[in-house]
Amino acid sequence: MPYRMSIEGGIPLSGEVRISGAKNAVLPILCGTILASDPVRIRNVPDLMDVKTNLALLSQMGAQCSALQDNVVAVDPSTMNSTIAPYELVKTMRASILVLGPLLAKFGHAEVSLPGGCAIGARPVNLHIKAMEALGAKIEVEGGYIRARADRLRGARIVMETVTVTGTENAVMAACLAQGTSVIENAAQEPEVVDLIRFLTTLGARISGAGTNTLTVEGVERLHGGEFSVQPDRIETGTFLVAAAMTQGHVRATNTRADMLDAVLQKLREAGAHITHGDADGGYIELDMRGRRAKAVDVTTAPYPAFPTDMQAQLCALNCIADGVGTITETVFENRMMHIPELMRLGADIRLHGHSATIHGVPQLSGAPMMATDLRASASLVLAALAAKGESVIDRIYHIDRGYERIEMKLAALGAKIRRL
Repeated sequence: MPYRMSIEGGIPLSGEVRISGAKNAVLPILCGTILASDPVRIRNVPDLMDVKTNLALLSQMGAQCSALQDNVVAVDPSTMNSTIAPYELVKTMRASILVLGPLLAKFGHAEVSLPGGCAIGARPVNLHIKAMEALGAKIEVEGGYIRARADRLRGARIVMETVTVTGTENAVMAACLAQGTSVIENAAQEPEVVDLIRFLTTLGARISGAGTNTLTVEGVERLHGGEFSVQPDRIETGTFLVAAAMTQGHVRATNTRADMLDAVLQKLREAGAHITHGDADGGYIELDMRGRRAKAVDVTTAPYPAFPTDMQAQLCALNCIADGVGTITETVFENRMMHIPELMRLGADIRLHGHSATIHGVPQLSGAPMMATDLRASASLVLAALAAKGESVIDRIYHIDRGYERIEMKLAALGAKIRRL
């Protein structure tokens, strides 16, 4: 697959774009299929590199996985014959740590590679390990692997020291088959956690408190099969809305939900966007800049329902061409400002101080070569290139394929001049 993308900027985006299923929801859901005793069918699965890696991991452990077709995947976990998640697959997708809880709960043992480094900052697995130990697992970390054992997990009170999405998801999945009741406190409230809980309840899990910071899980003997549709991707939605705002365009995103994007929509309204939303077309959000330049906004990232860290880079890009001065502060990941030097190559006026960036909007960016460093950073570079005058070429664009389904085709349908090299 070509690793570079050419974008000829300066064209207002206009039209309709259908939002794919959520990457950050489907990955834990796929790992959750391990808990089932019967086949599971999942709809609205995005065609992404991370999804393919996840299916490869399940297949390597013996599950029967159908190829991704019409955004539907079938997984039969009843044939699983291995509880080892090897480094070769885990290193390419940190979400692989999410097989730890399901393997331990169902089979009583698991051997999962430590995920290794992450470009945007540390993502420690100690909270995952503490949650499993609270449920009664014996864990050793050696040779780069987490080795966990338990005859049967037992319900427990689990207090998350800090809010962690994947840590919460691992704990919930492990508790589903534990003996007795588990209470998870300081749980993550992200919509993707709620979607996982909806999926698990479809299979017969007994979980209450979804969307709050306290989850109660009553363990059951087994989970059955079932069918489930993944929620829309709120980050993809937000990215396309910001693209419309930056190009002074008018875009309608369909198959999406406004209730998951309150903090982002609030900032886009502050930036001068006219936004409407409703239930038609599976749910839609429409953004119209009415040909006007965006106004600069201040943003501080924090766990849901606050402004999502996965939209931080996109708002940085927006402020680069906005009227006024905006400050972006990152509180979730310590190294998530690597897009800043690349945006400055286009002529952006940015002062970086610690985990904050003060951005003085300029009337016009100019196309330039850039290099993507991680998934959301690559999205911000695409947005900046769409708004810049002239051609930009973005290298290492494979990062974007981990989280955006056919992004160049979707943008081209909105009028963008974009192609892979």
